[in-house]
Amino acid sequence: MATERITFPGHDGTELAARLDLPEGPHLATALFAHCFTCGKDIPAARRIAARLAGMGIAVLRFDFTGLGHSEGEFANTSFTSNVDDLLAACAYLETRSLPPQLLIGHSLGGAAVLKAAAQLDQITAVATLGAPFDPGHVTHNFADALPEIAAKGSAEVSLGGRPFRIGQAFVEDVTQEQLAPAIGHLNAALLVMHAPQDAIVGIDNASKIFGAAKHPKSFVTLDKADHLITRPEDAEYAADVIATWARRYLPLRAPAPPPGAPEGIVRVSEADPDGYLQDVHDGPAHHTLADEPLAYGGTNRGMSPYGFLSAGLGACTSMTIRMYARRKGWPLEHVSVDVSHDKVHAQDAETGSGDKIDTWRRRIKLTGALDAEQRQRLLEIADRCPVHRTLERSSEVLTELLP
Repeated sequence: MATERITFPGHDGTELAARLDLPEGPHLATALFAHCFTCGKDIPAARRIAARLAGMGIAVLRFDFTGLGHSEGEFANTSFTSNVDDLLAACAYLETRSLPPQLLIGHSLGGAAVLKAAAQLDQITAVATLGAPFDPGHVTHNFADALPEIAAKGSAEVSLGGRPFRIGQAFVEDVTQEQLAPAIGHLNAALLVMHAPQDAIVGIDNASKIFGAAKHPKSFVTLDKADHLITRPEDAEYAADVIATWARRYLPLRAPAPPPGAPEGIVRVSEADPDGYLQDVHDGPAHHTLADEPLAYGGTNRGMSPYGFLSAGLGACTSMTIRMYARRKGWPLEHVSVDVSHDKVHAQDAETGSGDKIDTWRRRIKLTGALDAEQRQRLLEIADRCPVHRTLERSSEVLTELLP
């Protein structure tokens, strides 16, 4: 993905630091990501989720709230309300870029903030929360020991995640008085609630309350075995995959025009995990899948191998070709299945007279239906007319160019 480092004015005019992650291929939609309390836009969960969504055609803006990360302003002067206002400011910025967001994603307290903000944004059609509290005041549990000092002195310095933060009384009053139920009940968008059953920071009961307060359409997906910060890469990638798949039902995704010279579109493969071999595979704007290598070869086994895709292409084309012929003939073919295996054998074993190795695909075709012997034999012959079969049998040419 391409990432832009940008700034935009926050709720009080101070400059907020942000990253805009853009798809390498067609831009289909825009999402806005709100991070957890005292976290930042660059936490691993935010990076990974943004990367996965960008790989699926969804641009993602993630930013540091006022006084956090690389953003200007004083954190001690912020509140839950100011976080919501920063989200509204981020949406306004995206509109100036002709990238109005349709999807809001919020993690922890950021999840509570997007629920509140979404009720004020008519263009939002989908909202996803991760480990969000139903009561924003839940965040005060992180510094409960300092509440008496904050009440007495107006503010106090607390340690959160090993870092010092100054919390003001205005923040405590604002966050404890906030009620999300009305906003959730009037949410004019589809809702996806994601939560880890073993979340030790924000209990799973919060997800139940959010889900219960919302009207349909709403969905709940468990982040089984994940921690509150979603620190494991596989948990963040799973969350991103679920969000992207779920959101496609609710986002106004518009298919881009096919590129010149490719009336049926192109297949774009982009790296999803530079530490392994996971790949995002897009066939035009409508179809997405994953390619990978098995664990034994250093992959994560989350998708078919490249040779698996070749075998799948041969099997699918064989089945389609047989069905097309039987349908045209009006034959009683009820079902087709094709098992395909791939191996490399010595060419001399294939009677070519060469000692080199060649690729061999073996097909085992099962035809179900009241077919006579002649019809079955004819359909076996038709299988060899499958276009992919013919492509594999004859020599091919691959033309490659390096883009600037």
